[in-house]
Amino acid sequence: QVQLVESGGGLVQAGGSLRLSCAASGTTLSFNTMGWYRQAPGTQRDLVAIITSGGSINYADSVKGRFTISRDIAKNTVTLQMNSLKPEDTAVYYCNCRLRLTNYWGQGTQVTVSS
Repeated sequence: QVQLVESGGGLVQAGGSLRLSCAASGTTLSFNTMGWYRQAPGTQRDLVAIITSGGSINYADSVKGRFTISRDIAKNTVTLQMNSLKPEDTAVYYCNCRLRLTNYWGQGTQVTVSS
Protein backbone atom coordinates (compact mmCIF):
# COMPACT_ATOMS: atom_id res chain seq x y z
CA GLN A 1 0.00 0.00 0.00
CA VAL A 2 1.57 3.26 -1.13
CA GLN A 3 1.81 5.83 1.61
CA LEU A 4 3.20 9.37 1.59
CA VAL A 5 4.31 11.05 4.80
CA GLU A 6 5.13 14.75 4.92
CA SER A 7 7.30 16.46 7.48
CA GLY A 8 8.88 19.84 8.10
CA GLY A 9 5.88 22.10 8.49
CA GLY A 10 5.62 24.61 11.26
CA LEU A 11 5.44 28.24 12.24
CA VAL A 12 7.90 30.72 10.78
CA GLN A 13 8.13 34.49 10.53
CA ALA A 14 7.85 36.27 7.21
CA GLY A 15 11.14 36.14 5.37
CA GLY A 16 12.12 32.88 6.99
CA SER A 17 12.61 29.43 5.54
CA LEU A 18 11.23 25.95 5.91
CA ARG A 19 12.06 22.68 4.24
CA LEU A 20 9.32 20.15 3.63
CA SER A 21 10.04 16.52 2.96
CA CYS A 22 7.85 13.73 1.68
CA ALA A 23 8.79 10.10 2.05
CA ALA A 24 7.02 7.46 0.00
CA SER A 25 6.71 3.86 1.02
CA GLY A 26 4.94 0.79 -0.26
CA THR A 27 6.46 0.62 -3.72
CA THR A 28 9.80 -0.05 -5.30
CA LEU A 29 8.77 1.76 -8.48
CA SER A 30 9.83 5.29 -9.25
CA PHE A 31 7.01 7.81 -9.42
CA ASN A 32 6.37 9.49 -12.74
CA THR A 33 5.89 12.79 -10.94
CA MET A 34 6.36 14.02 -7.40
CA GLY A 35 5.19 17.38 -6.22
CA TRP A 36 3.62 19.68 -3.71
CA TYR A 37 0.21 21.29 -3.54
CA ARG A 38 -1.20 23.63 -0.95
CA GLN A 39 -4.63 24.59 0.27
CA ALA A 40 -5.58 27.56 2.40
CA PRO A 41 -8.93 27.68 4.21
CA GLY A 42 -11.80 28.30 1.82
CA THR A 43 -9.67 27.81 -1.28
CA GLN A 44 -9.01 25.04 -3.74
CA ARG A 45 -5.90 22.93 -3.65
CA ASP A 46 -3.33 24.48 -5.96
CA LEU A 47 -0.07 23.27 -7.44
CA VAL A 48 3.07 24.64 -5.83
CA ALA A 49 5.79 22.70 -7.60
CA ILE A 50 6.20 19.43 -9.44
CA ILE A 51 9.13 17.44 -10.73
CA THR A 52 9.00 14.56 -13.20
CA SER A 53 11.07 11.43 -13.39
CA GLY A 54 12.97 13.09 -16.22
CA GLY A 55 13.87 16.09 -14.09
CA SER A 56 11.44 18.58 -15.59
CA ILE A 57 10.23 21.12 -13.01
CA ASN A 58 7.28 23.46 -12.90
CA TYR A 59 6.53 26.07 -10.24
CA ALA A 60 3.52 28.16 -9.51
CA ASP A 61 4.18 31.76 -10.48
CA SER A 62 3.68 32.85 -6.90
CA VAL A 63 6.64 30.81 -5.64
CA LYS A 64 9.13 31.11 -8.49
CA GLY A 65 12.48 32.30 -7.26
CA ARG A 66 11.65 31.47 -3.66
CA PHE A 67 10.90 27.74 -3.58
CA THR A 68 13.00 24.87 -4.85
CA ILE A 69 11.79 21.34 -5.43
CA SER A 70 14.08 18.35 -5.60
CA ARG A 71 13.77 14.59 -5.47
CA ASP A 72 15.82 11.55 -4.72
CA ILE A 73 14.55 8.91 -7.12
CA ALA A 74 16.36 6.06 -5.41
CA LYS A 75 14.89 6.93 -2.02
CA ASN A 76 11.50 7.99 -3.37
CA THR A 77 11.57 11.26 -1.51
CA VAL A 78 10.75 14.78 -2.61
CA THR A 79 11.75 17.98 -0.86
CA LEU A 80 10.48 21.53 -1.05
CA GLN A 81 12.87 24.21 0.15
CA MET A 82 10.88 27.34 0.90
CA ASN A 83 12.72 30.62 1.30
CA SER A 84 11.58 34.22 1.71
CA LEU A 85 8.27 33.01 3.05
CA LYS A 86 5.28 35.31 2.98
CA PRO A 87 2.07 35.25 5.02
CA GLU A 88 0.18 34.30 1.87
CA ASP A 89 2.18 31.07 1.79
CA THR A 90 0.25 29.94 4.85
CA ALA A 91 -1.58 26.74 3.97
CA VAL A 92 -1.66 23.02 4.41
CA TYR A 93 0.94 21.57 2.08
CA TYR A 94 0.27 18.19 0.52
CA CYS A 95 2.68 15.83 -1.11
CA ASN A 96 1.42 14.37 -4.36
CA CYS A 97 2.95 11.56 -6.34
CA ARG A 98 1.78 9.89 -9.51
CA LEU A 99 2.59 6.32 -10.35
CA ARG A 100 1.43 5.53 -13.85
CA LEU A 101 -2.25 6.53 -13.79
CA THR A 102 -2.70 6.70 -10.03
CA ASN A 103 -2.28 9.78 -7.86
CA TYR A 104 -1.33 9.44 -4.21
CA TRP A 105 -1.68 12.10 -1.55
CA GLY A 106 -0.13 12.66 1.82
CA GLN A 107 -2.07 13.79 4.86
CA GLY A 108 -0.68 17.30 4.67
CA THR A 109 1.54 19.43 6.86
CA GLN A 110 0.65 22.87 8.15
CA VAL A 111 2.81 25.83 7.22
CA THR A 112 2.06 29.08 8.99
CA VAL A 113 3.91 32.29 8.15
CA SER A 114 3.42 35.14 10.57
CA SER A 115 3.69 38.82 9.72
